[in-house]
Amino acid sequence: MSGEFSFIARHFRPLAGPESLDLRDDCALISCPPGQELAISTDTMVENVHFLSDDPPETLGRKLLRCNLSDIAAMGATPYAYTLNVTIPRNSRYNDSWFNAFVAGLSEDQARYSVTLLGGDTTSTSGPLVLSATVFGRLHKGTALRRNGAIPGDSLWVTGTIGDAALGLLALQGKISDPSGFLADRYRLPQPRTGLILNGIVHAAMDISDGLIQDCQHIAEESEVAIDVLAEAVPASSEAKSLGPEWLEQRLTGGDDYELLLACAPEQENALIEICQQAHTPITRIGSVHSGKSVRVLNQNGQVIQFLKGGWQHF
Repeated sequence: MSGEFSFIARHFRPLAGPESLDLRDDCALISCPPGQELAISTDTMVENVHFLSDDPPETLGRKLLRCNLSDIAAMGATPYAYTLNVTIPRNSRYNDSWFNAFVAGLSEDQARYSVTLLGGDTTSTSGPLVLSATVFGRLHKGTALRRNGAIPGDSLWVTGTIGDAALGLLALQGKISDPSGFLADRYRLPQPRTGLILNGIVHAAMDISDGLIQDCQHIAEESEVAIDVLAEAVPASSEAKSLGPEWLEQRLTGGDDYELLLACAPEQENALIEICQQAHTPITRIGSVHSGKSVRVLNQNGQVIQFLKGGWQHF
């Protein structure tokens, strides 16, 4: 791939925006309009941990970008720009042809989500391919959506369908059937819910990356509340439903959904529904917030369902 700077110029300079200074200096220069602040999210993907070695290269940059964009959406910010770090295995198949496809996917999503590249770093390693991105969003000061705002009496909502990505990983590993490829696509390409103006509408928000139940626990702990999730209410795709009810635990505890988990006051529920309808984003009420310090999953008879695991954890 010749030298580092030639590699950067060939592949990444076409993605760069004006504040990147054409990727020719040590830093980018970011401006922030008066009355606004930056929301910043960073994510790292490691080969055979967060993606499979044979995943199509055009999906990897897009997945990395979208995972961070989901965090930006959860804070109620508008995506603005990002940085990218690439650590490439020496003497590997990750050549110019592979990176041409990788960058083509990134370029497509830059246009889709109105972001540009600010800069980053390239290194080599004797280990696996490692990709890391930091995404910047803008929002009005004091309006960020947090995990710690849920209060007793709120209703609990999710966008989209839950569990497709976790099932998609199993499909790619050959453990379950996925004849249409829908579940695998959901694993490889999450759909960040950018563009929803929920500031002042919901009390708490976060994206679902570690599994629905574990992320409910995050909101419960930060807000010092209890949460009840109605298992039958959690939306599932037709592809997930076709696998049968025995996959309920995998759907509710598996990661990589990148949908939004929201706590909303009863008087704002109609506004929430209307905003999501205008954005063509499915939204479903799945539970409620109460006083206490627990997360319970309830069946249709109100009985607690016990799961063996809570969700994804790195440590």
